[in-house]
Amino acid sequence: MIGERSILLEPREVPLGGVRGMSVLRTLPNRDIPTVGAWCFLDRFGPDEVRMRVEPHPHIGLQTVTWPLVGEQRHRDSEGSDVTLRRGQLNLMTAGDGISHSEYSVGDGPVPLDALQFWVVLPESARRGAPGFEQHTSLPSVMLPADSGSDADATVVLGEFAGVRSPATVHTPIVGAEIALAAGSRVTLPFDPAWEHAIVLVEGDVTVSVAGDDRMLAQNDMLYLGDSRTSVTVSSTDGALVFVLGGEPFEEDLVMWWNFAARTHDEIAQARSDWEGAAASARFGTVVNHGDERIPAPELPHVTLKSRHRRI
Repeated sequence: MIGERSILLEPREVPLGGVRGMSVLRTLPNRDIPTVGAWCFLDRFGPDEVRMRVEPHPHIGLQTVTWPLVGEQRHRDSEGSDVTLRRGQLNLMTAGDGISHSEYSVGDGPVPLDALQFWVVLPESARRGAPGFEQHTSLPSVMLPADSGSDADATVVLGEFAGVRSPATVHTPIVGAEIALAAGSRVTLPFDPAWEHAIVLVEGDVTVSVAGDDRMLAQNDMLYLGDSRTSVTVSSTDGALVFVLGGEPFEEDLVMWWNFAARTHDEIAQARSDWEGAAASARFGTVVNHGDERIPAPELPHVTLKSRHRRI
């Protein structure tokens, strides 16, 4: 058991550079808190006006969860998918033992773009399985009764929240939900006390009340709440969009490097070798409707990669 926590995690700016020419705000992984449930990665790219060109690149051992806020994105992968993603829709790609994909903004020039991209680490039972992709253009929602002001609308993106389940495939007990708070509202969010949770402020203003302590978040801050809570109360003066993520604490070893989630350094090294080798397509496939363009793997550090563990 982790116990109740109230730890503020601030994002850091990470330049992606190259032909992508953009920076992201990265909140997970954090030095002290590498995972929240099975959520192991969170980037926000935008809001910006940019021509995004993320060329084919590989993944292992995780799911990518792309949740757009503004603009359209084209997703192509080695499973033959070629789809456009819009606001309110979910792209969920399961890497299993190996997949590759690309992400482009739609159009030839810079366009407004803003999105959250998460990774969910796969458990031992699923991480060596077959890759897959699914797009959900309609997701369930639930109304959360307000303690004061207007009720809140929650969209259940992944897993289960407030008794409502997303149709997206998951492999661990998990929750990912977007919640829209009206101006002047105060709402109680129901939690499973066996799960750990965190709240991210996407837009607007929000105050999270925990054990009599009011924590006001800045945009893109994440408040890590630990487990053992049945609920928290959130309020907003001018309205807010927040994202709740959580789930059963992930207790397996996790080694992350570049686009790979594994259990040991050797597994990471093998995946890199496979991507850079002549037989890359045998493991990672070929991204549909692409030529030879691809993102090469960086050099591995000259130390043994170690598993990440919670430090709090």
